[in-house]
Amino acid sequence: MRRGEAVGLRWKDVDLTAGTAGVHGQITQLGWEPVQGRPKTEASDRTIALDEDTVTALRAHRKRQAAERLIAGEAWADSGFVFTDEIGGPLHPQQVSDRFYQLAFQVGLPPVRLHDLRHGAASLMLAAGVDLKVVQETLGHVSSTFTRDTYTSVYPEVARAAAESTAALVNTAAAGAQTARLITLPTHAGDATT
Repeated sequence: MRRGEAVGLRWKDVDLTAGTAGVHGQITQLGWEPVQGRPKTEASDRTIALDEDTVTALRAHRKRQAAERLIAGEAWADSGFVFTDEIGGPLHPQQVSDRFYQLAFQVGLPPVRLHDLRHGAASLMLAAGVDLKVVQETLGHVSSTFTRDTYTSVYPEVARAAAESTAALVNTAAAGAQTARLITLPTHAGDATT
């Protein structure tokens, strides 16, 4: 997700049982002012699959948020956002970036932008052999051409992995065929032994 999409994610659009999150809004900045609105493009309005670790993390987050709600009492703003401040209000996009930079520095990461995590996720998906169309739809890109052109640096690795996988499949099939021929060699004309 883009930063604004994550900040704009609402619980009503998250289905932890199905493992999906609907990206139907975002919070961006106009100067310093946060602005709620639709996703960046029509293709950005999408539903993405969540892995089990993310589902587990979101369940734990929801419990923490419920505890914060109890502590805040009447001061709680029932905004419906997944990620909120301590009284339930939506997060400011720049505050999320600032917190990310602090955490990255604390764990000793080289300078990295929050948006770089999105690029990293796309590169890892491609390196794992995920179909380009799936990567495009997950990222909310308008076309797979844009996705391909943006992540061309990953393609040599993906192409090499694809070549190795294809060769392994062919070699396995050839070995199976060779074994099958050896098992069914005829002992006499018209007879086959297995």
